[in-house]
This record gives sequence, C-alpha cells and structure tokens, in this order.
Amino acid sequence: MKIRFPDACSLIGLVAFLPPALAAEPVYPDRPIRLIVPFAPGGGTDIVARPVAQFLTDSFGKPVIVENRAGGGGAIGHEALVRSAPDGYTMMVTSTSYASNAALLKQKYDPIKDISPITMFCESGFMVTVHPSVPVKTTRQLIALAKSRPGALNYASTGTGGVTHLATELFNLTAGTVMTHIPYKGTGAALSDLVSGQVQLIVGGMANMVNMHKAGRLRGIAVTTAKRVPAVPEVPTVSEHFPGFIAVLWFGAVGPGKVPSSIINRWSIDINKSLAQPAMQDRLAAEGYVTVGGSTEHFATVIARDIEQWSRVVREAKVKAGQ
Repeated sequence: MKIRFPDACSLIGLVAFLPPALAAEPVYPDRPIRLIVPFAPGGGTDIVARPVAQFLTDSFGKPVIVENRAGGGGAIGHEALVRSAPDGYTMMVTSTSYASNAALLKQKYDPIKDISPITMFCESGFMVTVHPSVPVKTTRQLIALAKSRPGALNYASTGTGGVTHLATELFNLTAGTVMTHIPYKGTGAALSDLVSGQVQLIVGGMANMVNMHKAGRLRGIAVTTAKRVPAVPEVPTVSEHFPGFIAVLWFGAVGPGKVPSSIINRWSIDINKSLAQPAMQDRLAAEGYVTVGGSTEHFATVIARDIEQWSRVVREAKVKAGQ
C-alpha cells in the first residue's frame, strides 16, 4: 500500500485550525515591568528596591522600572498595586508599612487576599532610644520612670499610625506604661527634636539609631529584634525583659492578587539569587539590614502576623488615623 504524505498547502491548512491551547504562549516577560515603590525616592524602601530591580532587569532581559508612588504613608502605592492586572507586569516592593496601614486604615481591598506575596528581602528592628538627659539605662529603669510620671515622657514618631508609633504603643501596652505621643512628618524632624531634647524618647529604626548611640548623642537601651544586634551587642533586647516581644521592620516584594504561580516562583527564585550575592548582602548591611530571603509561604506568614499584631495595637491603644 502506498502511503501519501500531506502536501505543504494541506499542512498550512491544518495549522490554521489548531486549537488555541496548542498555540505557543509568549515567554514571560516579553515587555518592561513596572515595580511600584510606595514611597519617595531615597527612602529606605527605595534604597532596597533599586539594586534588586537592576538584578531582575539583567536576569529577565527586560527592564524592571521603579515607579515611586508616594503618599498616604504608602497607601496610594498599595492601592495602585491591588488595582493592577495580575499578569506579572506590575509588582511592588513594600515594607512593614503595608501591615500597619492595613491595621489603621479602612481600605477598599482585602490586605491578605488581594496581594500575592513573593519574597522578603531583608529586615531590621527598632531601638528604644532616649535623650542622654533621661536618667535611665535599662528597660526596667525606663518602665519605672514612666510609671512614676504617667504621660510626662514625650516620645517621637515619624507619623501617626506609622511603625515607629505602633512599635512604641506596643511597648506601652506590654509594659503598662503611658507616654505622650508627638508625631512628626518624617524621621529627620523627629530625630532633630530628640537630639535637642525637645522630646525624650523614640523607638526608631536601627539604621538611624546605631550611629547616634555609638557617638553618644543618644542612648540606646534596648532593641526590638528577637536577638541582639551585632552592630551594638551591648544593647539588650526588649524580649530579655518581656519574652516574646518583637517588632521588626521588613522589606519585600508582592504582586496583585491571583498572579500565576509560575510568575511568582520565577520572581522568588531570582530575588533569592540576588540576595545570595555577597555584594548585595554587604549593600543591605551598610543600611543596617539583615538579608532574609526565603519562601513565598514564609513571607505570607510574616505579613499576616504583622497585620494581626498591629491591628491589636491599634485597637487596644485606641490609635486613630490623623490623631
């Protein structure tokens, strides 16, 4: 029996009728990617995001373009992300502010279900720091002073509902102390008044506090991380006095909800590769951060944990936006 093979015209006709599922899908990414940073250029989130964006640009072979969408303590950028198409072409680098905003603000989206966690980049803690004129050197002494003079100690924050505010209120709730909140519009103004003695205390980001503590301009009496910080090993943790106390400042990447798992996995793998580079670790360490990396599941757990923690603080301390 003679076998007849289809001619070229027949083959072309067959291809035209192939079902769409068999058509080749474009390889991700096939165009530039927008990486939202919900804060102004030069801030902590921006500083962390840009070197990772450059690494991803090289890895993906397509530009990963940082877009600063500042405003509302990060809320404007966060909402821009969750309203984006879940196609992997709009992602975001955010911080603990995502969790504190979820705790404080009435939002039009679900802060858990409407994002796709990718990977945590790094984390740092806060340092309970006082002006040198305050006669305390330990957590125990600070608590005793605050309880002897309820409301007399003024503490600075970088804004109502921000993590420095909520971290201090977490301390108050844990210790049973009352101190007066003085909100500022940013770290610079808060530190200026603390150094001059206009306010007595701040639970400030480690990167800002370490050098001032070492120079003797301010006195660090405790850190809020689970373990002591290598840069200031003489400063104990709050958890040495109150076991289980922890308040961390983290940075990481998320996408809008329902981004395909294949894209999330691609981002997670490549981000972890970037974080494994000694140069990247040194760069983050210079800013006072400890490289974390890890799985998507771990980051999702951290986000949920912090939303729950800060929601409890907002509720029990009766924190209100704009107060």
